[in-house]
Amino acid sequence: MKDKVLIIACGAIALELNQLKKLNSWDHLTIQCLDAELHNTPKLIPEKIKEKLDTMNGEFSKVFVAYADCGTGGLLDALLRQYNVERLPGAHCYEFYSGSATFKQLHANEMGTFYLTDFLVKHFDRLVIKGLGLDKYPELKQQYFKHYKKVVYLSQSTSEELIEKSKQCAAFLELEHVVHHTGLGNFKKHIEASIGVNG
Repeated sequence: MKDKVLIIACGAIALELNQLKKLNSWDHLTIQCLDAELHNTPKLIPEKIKEKLDTMNGEFSKVFVAYADCGTGGLLDALLRQYNVERLPGAHCYEFYSGSATFKQLHANEMGTFYLTDFLVKHFDRLVIKGLGLDKYPELKQQYFKHYKKVVYLSQSTSEELIEKSKQCAAFLELEHVVHHTGLGNFKKHIEASIGVNG
């Protein structure tokens, strides 16, 4: 029997993680997710992860954190070093979906890029429009997005509905729209390497 592994994850990648768990029969894996809205207050992410880590009672042989740095400015890494726990690579989830080389190329092509994933497209109204207060203070849109030139939708699925919704997101922000399909291949490789499984 495989050792039990806990993944503490961002709610924004919960669907994809659970898909991989089911498809690959990772029955030894337990996934606990934090609220995706923490991305609007990233400095709280380490604190919330610490609360989870402090409740561990030896039930799991390994704990892994399925977050990138996610805007914590290195605070998450400092915390995880104390607990000898690893996390996903990169600065943002966009990077582990697309792969580091692809993400760096996308960023080099246009630094003023606002990235969307399947989750962010689905919850754009709640996390971006309402989360940033643009519903109450529409004038903030120009202030927040004045340095952005395009929206790149890093799609995990091939849903035409989500592609259309991502176009609406870009139109709302008055930015150019690009779709770059990532699938789950890179994400799966990172998770496999992190939890010690192969396929």
